[in-house]
Amino acid sequence: MYIKVLTVSALNNYIKKMMDNDIILMNIHVKGEISNFKIHSSGHIYFSLKDDDGKINCVMFRTDAEQLEFIPENGMQVEVAGRISVYIKDGSYQLYCNKIMELGMGELYARFIQLKEKLSRDGLFNEEHKRPIPLFPRRIGVITSPTGAAIRDIINVSTRRNKNVNILLYPSVVQGKAAASDIIKGIEVLNQIEDIDVIIVARGGGSVEELWSFNDEQLAYAVYNSSKPIITGVGHETDFTIVDFVSDRRAPTPSAAAEVAVPFYSELENQFFSLQNRLMRSYGNIIERKKSDLAAIERSLQLNSPMNYIVNGYTYIDNLRNRLYSSINNKLAIKKEQLVKYSALLEAHNPLKVLERGYSIIQDNNNKVINEIEQLKKQNEVLITLKDGSIKTFVSFKGE
Repeated sequence: MYIKVLTVSALNNYIKKMMDNDIILMNIHVKGEISNFKIHSSGHIYFSLKDDDGKINCVMFRTDAEQLEFIPENGMQVEVAGRISVYIKDGSYQLYCNKIMELGMGELYARFIQLKEKLSRDGLFNEEHKRPIPLFPRRIGVITSPTGAAIRDIINVSTRRNKNVNILLYPSVVQGKAAASDIIKGIEVLNQIEDIDVIIVARGGGSVEELWSFNDEQLAYAVYNSSKPIITGVGHETDFTIVDFVSDRRAPTPSAAAEVAVPFYSELENQFFSLQNRLMRSYGNIIERKKSDLAAIERSLQLNSPMNYIVNGYTYIDNLRNRLYSSINNKLAIKKEQLVKYSALLEAHNPLKVLERGYSIIQDNNNKVINEIEQLKKQNEVLITLKDGSIKTFVSFKGE
């Protein structure tokens, strides 16, 4: 029997033709839960349709998407109408949708909302319970798959931002039934290592099912009860899990988690020098203000110095002394003037002056002035004072 050898593209074309000509696959209705929903910049819609046991990739082109009466979201239960065909370039088959009808919320999404509301009521999301992320971490614990892209991204970003940071990996399963318990164990182990400053729980993007381990209630409580701050970087920017709400800081990707945990060393240097300059300026301003205050105090002390009182006292004493001298001099001048007057008066009444004009004074033995003849008659000896001296003489009267 001759077996024809086909190229890959020929095989994909053959399968595509079979599917395109199948009556059931040409016009099929499928119901399931939406996950990995994305709207491309072209306007095309890409998503997955899943149930508990399977998943199929779906696409809806812009012309059909514009006819939708609602915006599909992850977790919605929908019924999709379309056809099954093969994308030749990668040999994958997918559901090309022309209609989407909303049925209700999917089971996984409903469980997610229910757990989120419960933990929110219990206070696990409250901001007051969030631990601050250290500014200068030296050692970072990372819980993720040792073979995934997440750990490579975290290492690359961390070492690029600060080559001195040390990373300790706790290798963990990040998908499947064992993932939640494995991550919980990692949190417990890293909490026991004293020099771990912060913990990153991370994994790359994936479907809702692949990220479902991070919606585990026990894992949420492990993150909440951690003694060390935890940063989550799970999935892509649009992916949210329960641990993102509980963690101390949520990052949209593992790389972003590393950026949150590790500041740029150069930025830290710039901040340090900026703070140093601000500190120096601040201290300089404080010193200048203190110098100004000290100068004001010195001026106040000078104004209120005891020496000022002493100097003022000297001035007061000098003024009193000057006033005293002035008063004394004035009084002396007055007395001198009076003395001159009295002297002139005395001079005018000086008996010696009378004697100079030829008069004399006669006194008895008791120095009493004799100014009557009768008194003179009673004396035998008298003292006669002339201008140039005194002489004693006997008295005799003629004719007696």
